[in-house]
Amino acid sequence: MTRVYSKSWKLLAVVLGTCVILSACGTSKSAEPQEQLPVEQTSSPSPSEEAANGAGEGTMITPDNFMDTLMKGSKEDIYKQMSPELQGIISLDEFKTTADSFMEGVASWEKVTEFKMNNLIESSWKDQTGTKGIQASFAEDYQIAGLLIQPLEAHEATDKALTKTAFQFPLKGEWFVFWGGNDVLSNYHYAHETQRYALDIIRTQDAASYEDKGTDNENYYAFGEPIYAAADGRVVEVKNDIPDNTPGVMNAEEPAGNVVVIDHGDGEHSITAHLKQGSAAVKKGDNVQQGDLIGHLGNSGNSSEAHLHFQVSDGPDIFTSRSLQIRWADQSQNLTRGNSFQGLPD
Repeated sequence: MTRVYSKSWKLLAVVLGTCVILSACGTSKSAEPQEQLPVEQTSSPSPSEEAANGAGEGTMITPDNFMDTLMKGSKEDIYKQMSPELQGIISLDEFKTTADSFMEGVASWEKVTEFKMNNLIESSWKDQTGTKGIQASFAEDYQIAGLLIQPLEAHEATDKALTKTAFQFPLKGEWFVFWGGNDVLSNYHYAHETQRYALDIIRTQDAASYEDKGTDNENYYAFGEPIYAAADGRVVEVKNDIPDNTPGVMNAEEPAGNVVVIDHGDGEHSITAHLKQGSAAVKKGDNVQQGDLIGHLGNSGNSSEAHLHFQVSDGPDIFTSRSLQIRWADQSQNLTRGNSFQGLPD
């Protein structure tokens, strides 16, 4: 599957091995983002294998030297190390032109995230102005499986406008933020007003979101985990009958899948998407207290693996309401991309 981004730069669509799109959002119903989480990649010729066959004799590109090479070294070395899928999207000449244009005026880069997940090393950098970003994904053999070159736009007014309601995190135990933060490098939702501050949360063990081959929902550590009301409120929408997907097979007709929407007052609605079929523990019109069970995590809707999609919006409709920056009751946790954090006490 491919990840499709803004075409404002020539390097536009990037293959992440067989990373699968998890979408509660990006369908014909709207022009919203597509949720993207990691799934095990398939094998393809590695740079080391190519070198053994007489190819790829340049410098091995790693997350540690990638930006120096892009700034000062051989872009051909970078291109040679790209996956066949990525090379099929953009030619060497197009890559050189894109990179050279993007690098104009850049004096330095700062690494903002790096973590390993499901056999990929994810790294991202911002320039000294914070207006340009680069994200790269490396396989374990350092084949470049994904690359994004992206202008960064800040939305400072809404970044600082926190919800009146103080929310607690709706899951127990330790969790991992795959998408979350106030820029598109940390949170691909950020480019879209309707889901700007949404979170995609997975459960991990040993830098993986699943065990065995990941072919069954039950292989995923998040699947079936209980979800609790993040604040007091009244349930205004419940969908409970959408089947869970086979991992990697998505349902674009019902993008949010099974969902619970709670009105917390003050024009603030929590939206919890992709619940397990038949797991909703509440019905429309119910009053709930913070901490009440509302359902279980699943893989329904336009989603490829079990995870929590959680956001707070100024209305009940995920496609037409504006996403709001969440005020968390526990300010000690850092809910941004690449961080593990502690939810509710077990």
